Amino acid sequence: MSEKEIRSASIERKTNETDIKLTFAVDGSGKSKLETDVPFLNHMLDLFAQHGQFDLQVDAKGDIEIDDHHTVEDIGICLGDAFRKAVGDKRGIKRYASVFVPMDEALAQVVVDISNRPHFEYRAEYPSQQVGSFTVELVQEFLWKLALEARITLHVIVHYGQNTHHIIEAVFKALGRALDEATIIDPRVQGVPSTKGVL
Repeated sequence: MSEKEIRSASIERKTNETDIKLTFAVDGSGKSKLETDVPFLNHMLDLFAQHGQFDLQVDAKGDIEIDDHHTVEDIGICLGDAFRKAVGDKRGIKRYASVFVPMDEALAQVVVDISNRPHFEYRAEYPSQQVGSFTVELVQEFLWKLALEARITLHVIVHYGQNTHHIIEAVFKALGRALDEATIIDPRVQGVPSTKGVL
């Protein structure tokens, strides 16, 4: 990849449940423009973009009169798809990362492998099942769909925490930082970082 190439992708997904337009740039500056019907997810995606130094635009409408599930899930699908396309052939990337992020009393860890093998492990317990109007189980749904569509191995471990908002915030910050680190172009890496010669 030449230095002038910008790793980015745009995705559109329209179903009977959601209408989503999303643009994602790996080599960004942490800017986000987020218009969804799920305010808490907007907040988390803003943190993700800022801590990952990604540029992210999301315009999403969904059937939130039923609940937030379809909107959150489909944004995860679109973001994962955009991430996979933006990273491209993975030549020269570091591939792996492990990041701990504290948020006051909470500590979260995210470990990633840009592997082209989707896998998701989730070890998290929350003191409450709601943050405002947001249902906490949707965090798992979002992350699983992201990992699946991005074709990455993603491990999320919450070590401890007492405030549910703080825990989720730590997870999204760690996710951004881990994906940033794993997608950095390392000049020492020749080709793709795998003994197989392909990812």
